[in-house]
Amino acid sequence: MSEYVRSRIRTVRKARQAAPRAAAVAAVLATLATLGAAFGGTADAVARGPRPAADVYVAPNGDDHAPGTRTAPVRTPERARDLVRERVPHQRADLTVHLAAGTYRLARPLVLDARDSGGNGHRVIWQGGKGTVFSGGRAVRGWRPVKGSAGLWSAPAPAGLDNTRQLYVNGVRAQRARGPLPVTLTATATGYTASADTLARWRNPSDIEFVYPSGEALWNIQQYGLGPWTEPRCPIGSMTGTTVTMAQPCWDNSTRRVEFPDIPGRSINMVGPAKLTGGALPGYAENAFEVLDQPGEWYLDRHTRTVYYRPRSGENPRTADVEAPVLEKLVDGRGTGRAPLHDIALRGIEFSYATWLTPSSPEGFSEVQAGYTVTGPEGWKTQGLCQYTPGGTCPYASWTKMPGNVALSHGRDIEFSDDAFTHLGAAGLELGTGTRNATVRGNVFTDISGNGMEIGGVDAPEPGSDADLTREVSVTNNHLYALPREYHGGVAILNGYTRDNTIAHNQIDHVAYSAISMGWGGWPDKIGKPATANVSHDNRVADNLIFDYLQALDDGGGIYTQGLTGSSLADGEKVTGNVIHDQWGLGRSVYTDNGCTYVTVEGNVLYGAQANVAAKHIDYRDDLGNNDPTRIAGNHWEQGDPDGTDKGVVTSGNHILADPTKAPADIVAAAGLEPRYRGLLGRTFAADSVPEAPTRVGDFAADGSVYVTWNPSYVEGGAPVTSYTVTATSSGGGHTVSTTVPAARFKRIAYAVVDGLTNGTPYTVTVTARNGVGQSERSLPAAPVTPGVGGSGALPDAPTGAKANAEATAATLSWTPPKTTGDTPVIGYRITVSDGRTAAVTGRDVLVSQPRAKGMLRVIGKLRPATAYTFSIAALTATGTGPSAEVSVTTSNG
Repeated sequence: MSEYVRSRIRTVRKARQAAPRAAAVAAVLATLATLGAAFGGTADAVARGPRPAADVYVAPNGDDHAPGTRTAPVRTPERARDLVRERVPHQRADLTVHLAAGTYRLARPLVLDARDSGGNGHRVIWQGGKGTVFSGGRAVRGWRPVKGSAGLWSAPAPAGLDNTRQLYVNGVRAQRARGPLPVTLTATATGYTASADTLARWRNPSDIEFVYPSGEALWNIQQYGLGPWTEPRCPIGSMTGTTVTMAQPCWDNSTRRVEFPDIPGRSINMVGPAKLTGGALPGYAENAFEVLDQPGEWYLDRHTRTVYYRPRSGENPRTADVEAPVLEKLVDGRGTGRAPLHDIALRGIEFSYATWLTPSSPEGFSEVQAGYTVTGPEGWKTQGLCQYTPGGTCPYASWTKMPGNVALSHGRDIEFSDDAFTHLGAAGLELGTGTRNATVRGNVFTDISGNGMEIGGVDAPEPGSDADLTREVSVTNNHLYALPREYHGGVAILNGYTRDNTIAHNQIDHVAYSAISMGWGGWPDKIGKPATANVSHDNRVADNLIFDYLQALDDGGGIYTQGLTGSSLADGEKVTGNVIHDQWGLGRSVYTDNGCTYVTVEGNVLYGAQANVAAKHIDYRDDLGNNDPTRIAGNHWEQGDPDGTDKGVVTSGNHILADPTKAPADIVAAAGLEPRYRGLLGRTFAADSVPEAPTRVGDFAADGSVYVTWNPSYVEGGAPVTSYTVTATSSGGGHTVSTTVPAARFKRIAYAVVDGLTNGTPYTVTVTARNGVGQSERSLPAAPVTPGVGGSGALPDAPTGAKANAEATAATLSWTPPKTTGDTPVIGYRITVSDGRTAAVTGRDVLVSQPRAKGMLRVIGKLRPATAYTFSIAALTATGTGPSAEVSVTTSNG
């Protein structure tokens, strides 16, 4: 019973005590009339009993003591929920909660359970519109310049802000203060010994976080993480002098993962190394006041309750909307197997300004893959290791999933449409265990720290109850882009052990790692064991448009899929009609990884990748030596594998794509957002801003010059990146040389050359990005290099393993990098065709494929049918061109 109804009844009781019986009866009738009007009926209707439930109205300037009518709305979604609970038993049609435009600052998560479900076969619809925002943030006000620190401003932390990992200025994410370490560290069993006590003298050293960026080793770029697809983070626990003690359990979980005693170097979790690579050294420090040195950076001093910020050009903190996320959940749907949350739709709502504080705790962020982490005091030797180690917890690979800032479990007949998930600090939307018949349609996911959305999980590969199955989830016509912002190993869409799901007609672009990740538990094939049995089958990934992916990390894909996907090719996973192009890091367009069984990859357009489809893994479910059954058919790709059957892998009817503009028009037209949803591409949630700084800057020196590579800005700030500026600064800062390259040229070449440097002098290189708004923050610097005339003049060897496959008018060439590269790394290849043509081979795959001798491929088109051709492939370095490898092939008749 609502407070409003209670107050009216109290009024009637007082009237009965103070007036004759007739007056009391009149008062009762008047009350019934008032209530009838408030709920859309009459006094007679109220007296008669059940009637259609009235809608609820909410407005940021409403009053939670009001009845929730159109003219007297309540103020909070929480109060609206309580009114819905009163009205659902009388529901005879869809009941709508009308959310007026404006920001609803939530004091706590909006918790929904079975009581908030639709009733009598009808739904409860939470309907927002343009400008309807559920916010978990607090406005930061009272900004003043900090005396003696030019360009630095401060403000008192607002009430309720004890900690956060994000800050937003006019909707633009600011960079938490970061920078290179000012000391040399040597790893120990509990942390590090520093070359000086500098860090111990920094402000709040126990709040400092060490970050371990990974990706493939390249030039002088190190691998710091737990596999090239990860970016772990661990806080400092304490500091005394030069002794750095790292927080536990993050440190042990990242440096002590147990290995097989008979397989040196193979961790029992079978995903990546057992300890941090790069000598367990961090790539940089974050959340330290002392590295707050660039516009766009911020720092929260939790002890003095002060927020510090260096404004970007044109920003005025006094007038800006500065938001600090406080809540870790905005909507928390708590259905259960016996009492599911059901028949609810959330439409037209922007979910914004939520954080996630576990990575700031001693747990840190000890990543495994796709935002899953190892947690707990002995997680490194037990968590998810099941039968593979004594005391291992089951099931295998049940590590800790990143939570969603909007999360539901055991939800049925759920809808999210026309929503926005943005400015979030964990995963955007989590549809957890037991989600069934859910629709996610027409939404935007962007500016999210981790995974865009998560479907199901891997904690129960064979659920004991049908109620725990995740099934029939439809994710269609959504735009996911410019994510993840903080935990770069996250993915746009993560799907676990599920059935009958459809992921179709989405556009996913500008993502740090993989776009879509399916399945789990296939890694045991690394030790000759079958993949984890699970309930997955009949999942479909179709007609998606995916581009500009793997822009921060490596070893992923446009669509990454792993483990058992069904019981046959008939009910296994179907990957069809997708257009996937412009991969940046090392990986595949469609990556069928360990234990991936019963996948069909058919009718896709795949180009601009190091390779298109990875398919062959031994099927360890028996001892026959076959490969995991896979069907690859009818694709238009650059990989060019010939038709054939290879122990269960069937390849047939694929076509070499020499010119992407000639891809089948029907496949291209059908991929991505359908026409009525293409307006999503124009939706914005922040002021235009400068791009995010480039990452993973690497270089090498030559005579009077430095060659520089970097990962581009995948967060462009609302306007395309137009150029990059590379700056080389001599030690001591006495000599600075810059060069600017157009973004389009860099994308083709993937490196730049800074000339005019002084031989014998060390230089440090940084890179900035520019768009129509301005220039980004400087990147973290590459390790110093010294130009010089030195070197032996040695040229690279010839490439190895050259092969060619041809159709009537095109041929795919493949090869691996030279075994030795001479004085400098390879910066390109030259292909010479026997008809007199030459082709330059450049791009990121040229650079990143070298350290582990990963394969290269290119397509040569405009060939004549039934003609013999010879192709010569030579490597290029800064020193010169090496000898060629040759391969011959005859084109088909057509």
